[in-house]
Amino acid sequence: MAEKRYHLIISGRVQGVLFRYNSKLKADRLGIYGWVQNMKDGSVEIVCQGEAGKLREFIDWCGKGPFLAKVRGIKITEERVKKEFQSFSIRYAIVV
Repeated sequence: MAEKRYHLIISGRVQGVLFRYNSKLKADRLGIYGWVQNMKDGSVEIVCQGEAGKLREFIDWCGKGPFLAKVRGIKITEERVKKEFQSFSIRYAIVV
């Protein structure tokens, strides 16, 4: 099946609830590549790439998040597939 790539912005109570850690675990289980990071405004940003069906499952999970999260919204933008990732990583620097 064809690969897809998405850029996600997840808002709500998504920082301080292990969202990044759990999204990495989920991505690793599904074979998804990319990264996740906290944003200065309190949201979480994810770039994810992989098989379309696995990405749907991952994005569905992101719409709920881990147990303590309260996801209020998720903005999804499809991007052009690039061959730049070999794993899914957590970025720790907060972007302006």
